[in-house]
This record gives sequence, C-alpha cells and structure tokens, in this order.
Amino acid sequence: MVEDADLLADRIWRRHNPREQLIRYGVMLVTLMLVVWAVRDIDIFWPWVWDAPNQISSLGSRMWPPDPSRLGEIVSAMIETVHIATLATMLTIFIALPVSYIAAQNTTPNRACLWLGRFILVSSRSVNTIIWALLFVAIFGPGVLAGILAIMFRSVGFIGKLMGEAIEEIDRRPVEAMEATGASKAKVIAYAVVPQVMPAFFAIVILRWDINIRESTVLGLVGAGGIGVILQGSIDTFAWQTVATILIAIIVLVLIGEAITGLLRRQAL
Repeated sequence: MVEDADLLADRIWRRHNPREQLIRYGVMLVTLMLVVWAVRDIDIFWPWVWDAPNQISSLGSRMWPPDPSRLGEIVSAMIETVHIATLATMLTIFIALPVSYIAAQNTTPNRACLWLGRFILVSSRSVNTIIWALLFVAIFGPGVLAGILAIMFRSVGFIGKLMGEAIEEIDRRPVEAMEATGASKAKVIAYAVVPQVMPAFFAIVILRWDINIRESTVLGLVGAGGIGVILQGSIDTFAWQTVATILIAIIVLVLIGEAITGLLRRQAL
C-alpha cells in the first residue's frame, strides 16, 4: 500500500516544475520588494491616511443635500462640455486618418513616413490631456479653444493608432487586384482600403467621443472651459452642496453618453 501511494504521488500533475516554481517565487519576492520600496520612497503622511474616513464623512455631510440653485448654469456648462468633446473629435478625424495611413506598414509610402507617423502617434499619447490643456491655455489663454485643442491633440494618438492597426489587418487581395488593373493610388484607397476599415472607423470614433466627454469635464480645472470651471470655483469657495450637484450632473452626462455611444456602436457594427 505504501508503494502504491508513493507511485500515485509521483503521477500527480503539477503545472510548474521546481525550476519554474523557484522563478515564480523569485519574481514575487522582487515585486514585493519593489512595492515596499515605492511605498517607503513616496513619503506618505500616514496620520492623514488614518484620518481619511473621518474627513470623508465630514465632507459628505457638508455636500448633502445638493444645492440646485445654479442648475441652469450647470446645465449650460455641461452643454459646453459636450460641444468641446464633439468638436475636438470631429477635428481629430482630419488629422488622425492621414497619420494612421502613413503609420500602417502596408500603406505607408516609405520608412521615413512610417516612423514620422508613429512618432506623431506616440507623442500624442504620451502627453496627458491636462498637460495639453495647460500648454494651450498658456498659448491661447483660458477658454473653450484651449480645451478643444487639448482634447484633439490627445485624441490623435488614440484614433490614429487603432485605425493604423485596422489598416494593417485588411485583406490584401482587393488591394492587389486593383493595383493589377492599373488603378491609381487614390482609387485603391477609396475602393479597396476604406470599405474594409469603415466599420472599425465608426466604432473607434464613437468610443473616442465617449472618452472625450469624460475628459472634457475636468478641463475647466486648468481654465480650458466646460463644467470644470464651475466645479473649480465651487471647490475654491467651499460651496460643497454645489459641488455635489455638479458631480451628480457629470455622472448623469457620462451615463447618457455611455448609452448613446453603445447604441451608435451597435448600429455601426
């Protein structure tokens, strides 16, 4: 019986061999050490952390009940926020599509254009929307224009990258067939490339519009227009009940945008 038990133990399936288990434990140990190092290095003031529940409770009591006295102004600012997101998304299309074309390996004219396109996409995605907004507020001054440009410059990388990947995944046979007939480059793009990426294009643009609505709500914190202007002013004046109303309005706007984009994406696909 003992020999049978030993034989059965030898036949037990193990997902990782001893060497792989040792490597996994080593990776976990290194990860834990990095986490501990990061927590110690960022110099957290722990008394504030332990006091956070009391502060949250106090702030919540000051924010309730929401104050609807500025609801008309809040709705107007929310509409402005939607306009910022919509205009920025539409303007992005005219920049992102040419960039995605030269950033796709199967459509780029040459290696120089390929790396130029990818450099533009990486540069756009590397800078946060708030940083773009700060730069454009410094250039154009506070207002909606800075917000539109900030959202647009951030969106170029998102739409361009996903569209470039969609172009790289197209079926090459229609393209080769049209090229064999002597069709011009413009006709190859219009009749062989565009029809294949059109569903992905609509889905990507709608998704980005939804993201832009959410990002537009915070642009006012740096003076780039939208509901964030009223939000920042209310926080600065400790009008916490108005802050609660604004937060509820933002949540409602995001939910409406989510519903609209979900419907549009189903129609596009």
